[in-house]
Amino acid sequence: MARRDISPDFIEALARGLDVIRAFRPRQPVMSLAAVANASDLARPTARRILLTLEQMGYVRAVAGGYELTPRVLDLGMSYVLSHNLWEIARPHMEDLVARTHESSSIAQLDGSDIVYVARVAVPKIVTLAVTIGTRFPAMPTSLGKVLLAALAPAEAERVLTEPSRSGIVPRWEPAAPARAAALREVRARGWALTDEQLAPGIRSVAAPLRDGDGRVIAAMNVTVHAAETPLEVLTGEYLPLLLAAAGAISADWAACQAAPQMRAEVPAGHGHGAGYAAPPREPVAVAEPAP
Repeated sequence: MARRDISPDFIEALARGLDVIRAFRPRQPVMSLAAVANASDLARPTARRILLTLEQMGYVRAVAGGYELTPRVLDLGMSYVLSHNLWEIARPHMEDLVARTHESSSIAQLDGSDIVYVARVAVPKIVTLAVTIGTRFPAMPTSLGKVLLAALAPAEAERVLTEPSRSGIVPRWEPAAPARAAALREVRARGWALTDEQLAPGIRSVAAPLRDGDGRVIAAMNVTVHAAETPLEVLTGEYLPLLLAAAGAISADWAACQAAPQMRAEVPAGHGHGAGYAAPPREPVAVAEPAP
């Protein structure tokens, strides 16, 4: 692989190590050395040394047929989530929302033209797309993405949307620039977003912004339903008010934590929940839950 950056501060070996970790894809837990080398565009000897190093560090392990990632890889993503303390603050409100709607709820943030899941509380629903923490989808056809894009200035949102998606998902709805701008204007005007089977069949959701103490949108939170089970009238008439209330409560708690001495983002008193991260035990492993 050719060097990707001419800066003297760029560490090519570190970049290659991350390439190897990213080579492991969903539904492909075990990969041979040759497959890893091919997916990461590395020579086999280089890929082998990186795999052995990652094995020594506990991030991969050798198994029959090649190598697989270990759960320790989750630490890399969770360092980001927990450093922001968003899960600790959001969890009690999300769990209450899910208990009242009996539908899944997720939080995502914007990364280029994609959304990335950073927290979720799921209920068993068989729908089109599987979701885990770190899953990414194209932002525009999702309710979470619409909320996050609408928080940007129109020119900045359009610039972001010109970046290629890294999700690997081809959405059902890929609007041109005028339609994108009109959709985001509507979200800005009403303060929440709706997606009705624009990402994939059967996926319907509403999303609301989560804000910091200065009113800036730091993330978006949704309620997702199956289109065949839940009419739009129920989603927007019954679940949306509960979502807006939960998002407001999380935003207020986040602002309170920001205002605390030394910026200590602890769970506000009265919630009674300890530290956690965005993969609650109640979440079924096989649940397929989208992020519109």
